[in-house]
Amino acid sequence: MEPGNGTRISEFLLLGLSEESELQPLIFGLFLSMYLVTVFGNLLLILAVSSDPHLHTPMYFFLSNLSFVDICFTSTTIPKMLLNIQTQSKVITYEGCITQMYFFTLFAVLDDFLLTVMAYDRFVAICHPLHYMVIMHPRLCGLLVLLSWIMSALYSLLQSLMTLQLSFCTLLHIPHFFCELNQMVQLACSDNFLNNLVMYFAAALLAGGPLAGILCSYGKIVSSICAMSSAQGKYKAFSTCASHLSVVFLFYCTIIGVYLSSAVTHSLQSSATASVMYTVVTPMLNPFIYSLRNKDIKGALKIFFWHSRNKNNKVMKNAVFKHQNI
Repeated sequence: MEPGNGTRISEFLLLGLSEESELQPLIFGLFLSMYLVTVFGNLLLILAVSSDPHLHTPMYFFLSNLSFVDICFTSTTIPKMLLNIQTQSKVITYEGCITQMYFFTLFAVLDDFLLTVMAYDRFVAICHPLHYMVIMHPRLCGLLVLLSWIMSALYSLLQSLMTLQLSFCTLLHIPHFFCELNQMVQLACSDNFLNNLVMYFAAALLAGGPLAGILCSYGKIVSSICAMSSAQGKYKAFSTCASHLSVVFLFYCTIIGVYLSSAVTHSLQSSATASVMYTVVTPMLNPFIYSLRNKDIKGALKIFFWHSRNKNNKVMKNAVFKHQNI
């Protein structure tokens, strides 16, 4: 990329959440803890679903995919941030920044699409229970996830290619802990009107469209629940949606909160701090929300740990037996 002064841009500086050296060990410890909880929490959820045949249903298939995406989503930003703090370096290469921006955008949009697909799954389960397995057959479930991946990848590729066309001058400081699309576009010294136009139009389309789908699905779900005569049936129907609703609420509220706070305060540093909510906190809380409010997941986790413990006991007994024979 050839900037205005004729030299090639090779790196950016990620300013992070704070430039105070005294806070760096605290930030490192806090984010390392949250990252480990996110990875192990979502990984346990995936293992619990895959190990229990009773959970091989569309709902848990989508949940496993969401957990996998959450691990990838967090892994695009936090490891690099932790490395920068540990090495006391804020540098990220130009290629690394574009790559990080691509994968961050990919997994953020994919998260949005999967939450919409899960809302549709709940709509079919509650409003058309007798035809649920006919409608939500494995081929359709796989197709919905595949389409979500393709659309997310294409959008992320479009934004990355458009960013590659921009020229950057001397101001290479990114007031964030990762290479965020909007920050990159605003840093450019070349004309970024088209980038801004596509970015805001796509944001409205990719956020507004899925949100409208989720609201429409839950509008019909509420109508269907209200029409039920049995109080027990209403409770059971609502309980199957409670976890997903909580995650949707957390996901959209944190994103809206971030952009509203940045618009009100006009502080890029406060925007970076607020973005921690949807980049780290939300993926970390998702497995807890689904496991604490779901008897099937809690049962599958107990079985998984029980089998793991028994397997370890057998290995230990075999090792002791072989040792005694020797």
